[in-house]
Amino acid sequence: MLFLVAALLLMGILLGAAAHLPFSVTLLAAAVIAGWLLVFSVRERRHPAEGTTR
Repeated sequence: MLFLVAALLLMGILLGAAAHLPFSVTLLAAAVIAGWLLVFSVRERRHPAEGTTR
């Protein structure tokens, strides 16, 4: 539950900051984040964690 509250707080702060930035800067930041997530996803699919139990 604490993780959810922290995630919502962080999302609110980031969305509030994005509302005050120029649109082009917001799009650039979104593209950078999307690229980072894409690279992370590809790396995770190539080398899945071995021996981890959840």
